[in-house]
Amino acid sequence: MLNYLLLASAALSFAAPASAATQAIIVGNLIPDAATGPTGPAVILVEDGRIKDIAKGINNPFQADSVVDLSTMTLVPGLIDLHVHLTGDPGDDYRDEAVNPDEWGVVMGVKNAGLTVKAGFTTVREAGSAQNTAFVLRRGTAEGRIIGPRIIAAGPALSIVGGHGDVSGFRNDVIATLETGYTCTGPIECAEKVRKSSRAGADVIKITATGGVLSQQGRGLEAHFTSDEMLAITNTAHSLGLKVMAHAHGARGIEAASAAGIDSIEHGTFADEAALKVMKAKGTALVPTLMALEGVRARLGKGIYTPTVEVKAKQAVEAAGRQVRRAKAMGVTIAFGTDAGVFEHGSNGGEFALLVNAGMTPTEALASATTIAAKTLGLENEIGRIAVGYSADLVAVNENPLNNIRTLEKAEWVMVRGRIVP
Repeated sequence: MLNYLLLASAALSFAAPASAATQAIIVGNLIPDAATGPTGPAVILVEDGRIKDIAKGINNPFQADSVVDLSTMTLVPGLIDLHVHLTGDPGDDYRDEAVNPDEWGVVMGVKNAGLTVKAGFTTVREAGSAQNTAFVLRRGTAEGRIIGPRIIAAGPALSIVGGHGDVSGFRNDVIATLETGYTCTGPIECAEKVRKSSRAGADVIKITATGGVLSQQGRGLEAHFTSDEMLAITNTAHSLGLKVMAHAHGARGIEAASAAGIDSIEHGTFADEAALKVMKAKGTALVPTLMALEGVRARLGKGIYTPTVEVKAKQAVEAAGRQVRRAKAMGVTIAFGTDAGVFEHGSNGGEFALLVNAGMTPTEALASATTIAAKTLGLENEIGRIAVGYSADLVAVNENPLNNIRTLEKAEWVMVRGRIVP
């Protein structure tokens, strides 16, 4: 009973809206952003969910209502994962779509939102879900009713009929029941579906510009939408103030999506020089999601995937990491995303070591999940740094991650929007 009461108290504390009560956080080593690097001991004053002041040194100069002692730890900005699927878990059978109601995704999402924020990821971009599941999770975490990160939600992805993102692998009558209503053919219909997504509450438009690894369609991993369709999607989204993220594996699909002005390429597995040149010219960011391919690698050859998926999965795994090396060499922006849900939620921090192994420096890897990710979202004045006026999204780890990037795989203490995560 005592344990239950303690847990209930912690949950109620998190649920309470951030108030004018002040918190002083004493840290042994502050990294306000990746470019600045460590600046030594500091005290952070938090009020009403925001960073009100920062003082150098270990001595607390603030008259705060509460004090948090992290004097043996390094404090970094809250981490940002630009590609997650909170409402699903790895290894789910694709036939579950025909069994589980959409509401089950909320149950899964509550669990996974908690795992994600406790891993130090205080902001995520939900990259495709059922119609309302991600939107209600977004509200729940914003209001502090559930434990989780800030959620930037796409809702259902736009897809071609029969493509990745559409329902496939079932009888036609089952497909008709399960289809999302977000497939489109031709520029006019695709523009309409962007408007429909915006009306439903999407923060960002997600499209599946090429075939995908885990869908039950065997059309390979190249381009799906036409260039005119993608241009209509991009122009419509931008006119509504929304960015577009494009799932894209094949080189020509990546090139076409970037040429259409799409803001970020998700995965980019087979990006070649021609595709990366267009990305560079258009300012399109690459979100590599290397952890997803590690999750796929662990399940290959075990009878988990259907034969259709197994063929595509092998192709993608063999290319893992090459896009990061090529993108860095050509000066393409690389932003952090993992595709959590293809692997276990809460393990998002494993992406950092994979990025470093693929040629990025620890500083570049940390920036990809903080300042660069924040800019990719258009939230560079709100998150991604520890600075006065910014949201109090803070993560404490045991070591300086610029010396040991793997320390980011385990958060010791997390604050999101001024609320300490229990």
